[in-house]
Amino acid sequence: MMMSQDSQAVAPGEYTQAMSVKPLKRKVRFVHAVLPMALLLVFITFGMIVGPMVFGLASWPLEFTFLLAALCTILMLFSLGADFATVQDAIVKRTSTAVPAILMLMAIGLLIGSWTASGTIPYLVYYGMQLIDPHWLYLIAFVLTSAFSLATGTSWGSAGTIGVVLVAIGAASDANLGMLAAAVISGAYFGDKMSPLSDTTVMASMGARVPIYDHIRSMVNTTGPAYLAAVIVYVVAGIAAPSRGADVESLIRPTVDALGSSFDLSFVVLAPLVVVVIGAIWRKPPLPTLLISSAVAAIIAVAMQGFTFTDMVTALINGVTNDILPNEITNEAGLAIVERGGLYSMASAVLITLTVFMFIGSMDVIDAVGRIVRTVFAGVRSRPATIIASLVSSSVVNLSTSNQYATAFIVGEVFGPKYDEAGIPRKVLSRSIEDYGTAFEPMVPWTTTGVYMVATLGVAYADYVPYMFMQFGILVMAPLLAITGIGCFYKEARRNATAA
Repeated sequence: MMMSQDSQAVAPGEYTQAMSVKPLKRKVRFVHAVLPMALLLVFITFGMIVGPMVFGLASWPLEFTFLLAALCTILMLFSLGADFATVQDAIVKRTSTAVPAILMLMAIGLLIGSWTASGTIPYLVYYGMQLIDPHWLYLIAFVLTSAFSLATGTSWGSAGTIGVVLVAIGAASDANLGMLAAAVISGAYFGDKMSPLSDTTVMASMGARVPIYDHIRSMVNTTGPAYLAAVIVYVVAGIAAPSRGADVESLIRPTVDALGSSFDLSFVVLAPLVVVVIGAIWRKPPLPTLLISSAVAAIIAVAMQGFTFTDMVTALINGVTNDILPNEITNEAGLAIVERGGLYSMASAVLITLTVFMFIGSMDVIDAVGRIVRTVFAGVRSRPATIIASLVSSSVVNLSTSNQYATAFIVGEVFGPKYDEAGIPRKVLSRSIEDYGTAFEPMVPWTTTGVYMVATLGVAYADYVPYMFMQFGILVMAPLLAITGIGCFYKEARRNATAA
């Protein structure tokens, strides 16, 4: 969850221990602890993978899936003799811990809407696209999508806007489209992992219960070296097999002109971004930082971009649309860049968070997570083994659920107590969730990300996966650091334990 730097993370078991749970009429066995998690995996597998792919059914919304799992868990609790008041109390206590993260998600929606209206996001795209050089296309694709997703927190948005343009340029210049698509996807997912505006970053920090900036700094240890290695490879690839010249101007000009004619793109529009950067450097709490940045962006949108107060409120709540732009955009690519954000854009993420915590809260009645950890991972005692187990579990859950939200909450709940017991800071857990979850997801063809990237970029899965150098680097770095103990903050854990 999102907490200030002075906040203390709370172990999942503490909520269960704090409740006055009435004795149940029937004895609780291990199968009762496992059943809710097993049902959840069955629902997700059928509703989101087997149903759509095998039977052609509509995919179940994740909110419905967790709600159904929570309902089944509650019915099981009733069969064990739990009364409604006990179950309700457990759910309320657990769900209340999600409020800081929900507020953060809402702030991100406001931020993206205000940044678009102010011209901050259009500015980054406008000047970023003009840096494209077909002779260094792989490197530029990697760095440019990294910067865009880092600033906006969206990997899909990066791939679906700048990524599409880059692939079009690559096709016109006879580039290796597999390597180019890999560079686009890897760069987009670098920002998705490292941006405080990314919903998966928020969910991973919340699932492990660590402050978001601690989570991001922890990821630098694995993602940083992998990113630099990928940069070197893409540079070498550009030298060894350069793309031939292409008419880049004709490909980017319609989009660039559309943005330039609709927004005042002076350097002043970068002020909201500067606020966020300063807040991160000074380690200020992220929620007020994002709200201040949104306010600055809203002022710029009204004062410089010609938005009326009413339209600015609409942008903050519903996101920017062509209808409220002072100067309408007719270019399809340009429109895809600016139609985004708003409070309601985070409605699904908020509902997923609430239903997930309803599910976990219902399991708290019988301390299901604690029972699973004590039984399944009883033999996992060393620190390296604990970290590697969490890495493998993150990949397995992500492969099974095709959803990083579910991965963050399930793995965070299961391994949080094990990390505490082993004396491993939980920011290593949050990092592990993303290293083998978020970063791994686009490498799997049946995940929603894999399907989206193939459909959006028009490059086959088998063509781009061999060139995802950053992801391969992370897959090596994460267990390597676990084995060596480098970047695992063990000394920090000992200092905290001594201070406590």
